[in-house]
Amino acid sequence: MCAAIPSPKCEPLLPSLLRLVLEEEEERGVAHIVEHLAFSATAKYTNHDIVKFLESIGAEFGACQNAMTSADETVYELLVPVDRPELLSQAISVLAEFSSEVRVSENDLEKERGAVMEEYRGSRNANGRMQDAYWVLMMEGSKYAERLPIGLEKVIRTVSPETVKKFYKKWYHLHNMAVIAVGDFPDTQSVIELIRTHFGEKIPAVDPPLIPHFSVPSHEEPRFSSFVESEAAGSAVMISCKILANELKTVKDYRNLLAESMFFHAMNQRFFKISHKKDLPYFSCSAAADVIVHPVKAYIMTSSCKQNGTAEALESMLTEVARVRIHGFSEREILIARALLMSEIESAYLEREQIQSTSLRDEYMQHFLRNEPVIGIEYEAQLHKTLLPNISASEVSKYSENFRTSRSCVIKTIEPQTTMTVDDLKAVVLRVNSLEEERKISPWDDENIPEEIVSTMPNPGHIVQQFQYSSISLTELVLSNGMRVCYKCTDFLDDQVLFTGFSYGGLSELPECEYFSCSMGPTIAGEIGVFGYRPSMLMDMLAGKRAEVGTKLGAYMRSFSGDCSPSDLETALQLVYQLFTTNVEPGEEDAKIVMQMAEESVRAQERDPYTAFSNRVRELNYGNSYFFRPIKLGDLRKVDPFKACEYFNNCFKDPSSFTVVIVGNIEPTIACPLILQYLGGIPRPCEPIMNFTRDDLKGLPFTFPSTVIREVVHSPMVEAQCSVQLCFPVEFKNENMMEDVHMVGFMSKLLETKILQALRFKHGQIYSAGVSVFLVGNKPSRLGNILGDISVNFSCDPDISSTLVDLALDEILRLQEEGPSDDDVLAILEIEQRAHENGLQENYHWLERILHSYQSRIYDGDVGAAFKVLDEGRSKVRNSLTPVAAQLALRKIFPFPCKEQYTVVILMPQASHLKSLKSFVRSMPIQYSRDAKVSGFISLSSSIFLYLHKIDENLERKDQLIFPTCH
Repeated sequence: MCAAIPSPKCEPLLPSLLRLVLEEEEERGVAHIVEHLAFSATAKYTNHDIVKFLESIGAEFGACQNAMTSADETVYELLVPVDRPELLSQAISVLAEFSSEVRVSENDLEKERGAVMEEYRGSRNANGRMQDAYWVLMMEGSKYAERLPIGLEKVIRTVSPETVKKFYKKWYHLHNMAVIAVGDFPDTQSVIELIRTHFGEKIPAVDPPLIPHFSVPSHEEPRFSSFVESEAAGSAVMISCKILANELKTVKDYRNLLAESMFFHAMNQRFFKISHKKDLPYFSCSAAADVIVHPVKAYIMTSSCKQNGTAEALESMLTEVARVRIHGFSEREILIARALLMSEIESAYLEREQIQSTSLRDEYMQHFLRNEPVIGIEYEAQLHKTLLPNISASEVSKYSENFRTSRSCVIKTIEPQTTMTVDDLKAVVLRVNSLEEERKISPWDDENIPEEIVSTMPNPGHIVQQFQYSSISLTELVLSNGMRVCYKCTDFLDDQVLFTGFSYGGLSELPECEYFSCSMGPTIAGEIGVFGYRPSMLMDMLAGKRAEVGTKLGAYMRSFSGDCSPSDLETALQLVYQLFTTNVEPGEEDAKIVMQMAEESVRAQERDPYTAFSNRVRELNYGNSYFFRPIKLGDLRKVDPFKACEYFNNCFKDPSSFTVVIVGNIEPTIACPLILQYLGGIPRPCEPIMNFTRDDLKGLPFTFPSTVIREVVHSPMVEAQCSVQLCFPVEFKNENMMEDVHMVGFMSKLLETKILQALRFKHGQIYSAGVSVFLVGNKPSRLGNILGDISVNFSCDPDISSTLVDLALDEILRLQEEGPSDDDVLAILEIEQRAHENGLQENYHWLERILHSYQSRIYDGDVGAAFKVLDEGRSKVRNSLTPVAAQLALRKIFPFPCKEQYTVVILMPQASHLKSLKSFVRSMPIQYSRDAKVSGFISLSSSIFLYLHKIDENLERKDQLIFPTCH
């Protein structure tokens, strides 16, 4: 099937119906290896020339050129520009190469083994082991249980080119493939002809083998598993029930799909409310359905809970579904679920022109892979409007039957330490089933929900001053309460309005004795409700509306941000009004719950092998100040919840110190009265509250080491992991700051590309690399130099980590001494230009640029002038960027030579543990070595992680290093 549909971007896709269950034992992982080899070498391209070509036209590796291997298919995705027809033709020719011309030589395979092996190693953390264990448990009795996409370590390390080539030739056939091209094409027929031209040259195989289908057997008795995972982020419970997925062919099928969606919306509303009760059985819980392998669908409930709380969580989850089976949902719950679905489809309909590319691409791919119909957003919206009002509570409630424990049910728990046994799990199930049979489960008790967010309308403010910045279509208002509001009207997305308000003065002003308590302010206040209502109550009040507002306390600024539909702008601004006029007052029970959650999070971080690594990176590069020191359990026990909420209340009390930027599809004649009503109506206190001058803020301690420091952090691990962070200091002089800031952006992308080429494409030893820049450790003063750092991050084989650090340093030094090539510079310029062009069509991009203009050192009351200087700085750097200019910039930005000042921290497994693990594996027969490892350390984990140490969004970057993700 070939299809070309006009829309904003071009995304040719090649889904290949290639089932992993087709792999024989000695081929486990070969489908994934073929995916990698496709980008490495084909008949026309060699040595990753495909990657280099695509980067030269602005298609960045990973972001715009990628692939995915799952249980049932391999999908190759290219996102390329369509403004030059010859580039589109060449991109389609690349897809044609993937279809039948992938080269599998000994050299090609050896170069790619390291990257695949590193991707495998990256998947062997707690989450990866959880996913593998879940898959095996769900698929037990089927061949799928033995076919994980990443494959076996032994196969990755030793499979021969002949085996890979044989698999590729046997299963990659044109009749199993489809090309889907979606983009802003001037002529779709010409795109179809290009596809026919490039794929028409391919000769189909004679009598290719049929692809067999493998069933997943059902089971009446539930399966139970209780996993102990020493690196788990917390305790969790998962309940999964397998059913046969219904085909979507008729309007009745679509109605059933809507009823099912209403069921999950209603269940998740209940779970959210339960998680915010005083006697909460879990911290969070959610339900969903997904097709795991065609045509098997899984109904899944997942919860995260306190330590030793898995039995209570399991009982609550099962009881709530049983409650629905007995009593059904209330009419109000159905009204809310209906409103949520209508809100979702209305947003999609309004933005149909902007999201048509992604929507149609996905629909056509599912049509090819699953034989699902291509409906289109317009018809879907019509079906929603016609069908939703007539779906009853009883129709929705019946989907709770799919969660019966007799329906191929799998129940599993994850705990850092053993507290539950399989017998304990069985006892909980029997107890709940007995209560349901005896109908001893009471009906759901709905809360009494207020109808209005703002109970008493504020007196509107008025405009004191108004400024127009025509060059960027920006209007700025100074309101009577001192708040500065600027707005930009766009038509990028019909259903999006974004806004951010900020004020100077944050956590850096606090003494050490108050810091930990006050830094917990957003966490504690958020649990209680920062808008005058408890979160569970506000959720119902906002049902059917698309309006979200969040808060953040940083080192130097306090801010709130929102995202809403134009029709719900009033609701979003009401939330901001409530934020400023409501005092959050914690009760003893509220504080107890939040602190319990915080303690669980700290314990989870302490179990994570990467915690010691990230802590040492932070301490080494920024010092041992309490601003950068991670929170310990002892710190939490000193937190005063009342002091935390008092500080939070003061942070959002004085509107005169705030600047608010609004970007999106707004009509000024409608928006301005709302701005005056709810933002202008915020009362200004008699005395200034937290009114700071940006030049007088206290700076965070920030001193980078003046010498070379290389350290290894050894951490206990279940399976060997290794991560590297290589850091260099950065200092920009105030007088050249604008150009230097833009230049460092270009140089970081250049470094990322060249290090990836060296360590992956040339040496074949890593999966991915990231280069990140940290420049906001200093206060936002308009005076003085800018200090920061640039870090290079990658994960690798522990045995060669130091060697790869040296190779990375060699590559950076080579760039400093010889400079990049013309092609290198042109590729970086093209990638940046494409990103810039795409950004100009996005509200987030404009919001960030306007905020940066207000917060830049050159801002002096004229945001238009600041914006112009920043924009001209980018253009100046682009126009002057040559290989020589890049070479000089690398000498200026980095220490030169780069090997004279840097820090390296390497995370390694504890030596004794790793040696014993290797010894254990080597002692087993080869054919059983990996199975023995898995059975010895198999586990489940959940992704509970609460950040308690939010100095600033960019500071958290040190805790969120870039690791490979398994396709």
